[in-house]
Amino acid sequence: MKKKEGFPSIQGKKFMNLSRNNMSFNEVFNHIVQFMEQDPKASYRLMVGTDSQVHQMYTIFVTGVVIQRKGKGAWGCILPIKVNRKYLNLHEKISMETTLTEQVAFLFDEDHKNKLIDIVLPYLYKGSSLTMEGHIDVGLEKKSLSRFLAGEMMARIKSLGLEPVVKPEAFVASAYANRYTKSSQKHLLNA
Repeated sequence: MKKKEGFPSIQGKKFMNLSRNNMSFNEVFNHIVQFMEQDPKASYRLMVGTDSQVHQMYTIFVTGVVIQRKGKGAWGCILPIKVNRKYLNLHEKISMETTLTEQVAFLFDEDHKNKLIDIVLPYLYKGSSLTMEGHIDVGLEKKSLSRFLAGEMMARIKSLGLEPVVKPEAFVASAYANRYTKSSQKHLLNA
């Protein structure tokens, strides 16, 4: 009997982007802080979302973390995870994407959130803001196969204190992370 692949976890995994590999969460968080400190009077969106792609013998899950300074740029990174099995059941696949988004969102504990809030807090009355969003790769349109899963996944994200965002606005999951799931780049396959 074939051994079943274990439950995917972010434990011990490293973040990466086009300019850096092997980033710890602390390094990612420090990049976010530095990005926000460049312009503390701006409006920010901290977004986390996961997409996946089933390949012939495995599934690649990619979780994106993006800090966006509205109208003034963004910084982002990804956390790729390769699972040596094919996720063919839509509910299981979307649920696993949401689970990985939750795992990364949990890294932003109260201390991390408070540090980010403290950056914009002195400028709240001058227009600064910070929202934290969980992007889910589901749509609400009638033609979307995933629309029946949207309520469940949105409730999970909301329970974390994040604003749930679905397609087409969920670009961190449906565009940013999606771009890397189809990759056959060695560094992703060895993730």
